[in-house]
Amino acid sequence: MAVSATPPHVAIAGAGLAGRLLAWRLLRAGVAVSLIDSRRREDRDHAAGVAAAMLAPYAELVVSDAALFALGEQSLALWPQWLAVLQTQTGRSVDFHQQGSLVVAHAPDQPGLAHYADLIRYRLPADKRDAVRSLDAPQIAALEPALAGRFARGLWLPLEGQLDNGQLLDALQRAIDQGMADVGGQWLQDTTVSGLSAHSVHTACGQTLQADAVIDCRGVAANRPGLRGVRGEVLTVHCPQVTLQRPVRLIHPRYMLYVVPRSEGRFVIGATELESQDSGLVTVRSMLELASALYSIHPAFGEARLLRLAASLRPATDDHQPVWEQLAGVWHLNGLYRHGYLVAPALVRQAEQSLLTRLAPAGLSTLDTMQ
Repeated sequence: MAVSATPPHVAIAGAGLAGRLLAWRLLRAGVAVSLIDSRRREDRDHAAGVAAAMLAPYAELVVSDAALFALGEQSLALWPQWLAVLQTQTGRSVDFHQQGSLVVAHAPDQPGLAHYADLIRYRLPADKRDAVRSLDAPQIAALEPALAGRFARGLWLPLEGQLDNGQLLDALQRAIDQGMADVGGQWLQDTTVSGLSAHSVHTACGQTLQADAVIDCRGVAANRPGLRGVRGEVLTVHCPQVTLQRPVRLIHPRYMLYVVPRSEGRFVIGATELESQDSGLVTVRSMLELASALYSIHPAFGEARLLRLAASLRPATDDHQPVWEQLAGVWHLNGLYRHGYLVAPALVRQAEQSLLTRLAPAGLSTLDTMQ
């Protein structure tokens, strides 16, 4: 990586998933980065830290569209490449699996499962419909032995994946620190942004940072027109008695539960989606619904130990499309909604390429943007 004598400087407000990924990519390209965030770096009570981090463009077609599906496919191709680079740089591995996802339903909800499958196939391009495979009970048992005899019908989406978001955020933190030491910049934590302009960031403590470009990645905190918070709540449990190889989704008349396996017998469970600006603690109603649906998947989950109850606000636009745009000189990367880990690499790559093209006159010589 060749870096000019005076590298350009970018200020990024917000150190969630998009902010960290973009900071890492720009630092690798020789851009000095100042990262400003209202939270401490280790804080995980935000959208990026609470998410289940499923990479599920097919399953999400029931609530998305062709544009988001395309971004999801691009990101699925980028994740293993970027994670390999991240591991080489930091020595930190991130659990990444691409063994698909399984969708099941109890007997009374089988019509819902059939409708779900029909909707995905209808919205898929014709050449991709083979990636949606209906299963009978023996096929479900072969795929997930722990679920043998529990479901008569299912759906397998073999191309989907998942990653461990906690490990990813930690690895990105380490890589950003290394990049700032090599190229320049700073990470300002516990720092509230009070104002942004095309070339400056103002903080609540009276500090002003000058930059060649300013990017707002603050999610709901950006408080921009047309952006709202959608509350999501998850449980994390420890249940070594159950082994699952891939995320399992449970069709239900009121919600669709997802159970995502993690290492060491941990599982992340979620489903709730509330139009609310409340980022407070998980409610009793949500906990009971999630726990009872989890128990219905496998009775051993009744003995699971609760490790974490968490809620966060996911930033959503009116049309649920993510945005990468410039307003009044400030760049905005926002609106990732429930698709954050699914679409982030593709969006960050767009942002990276756009910024590097514009920053070249500011002193950037040779750009390392191929990995």
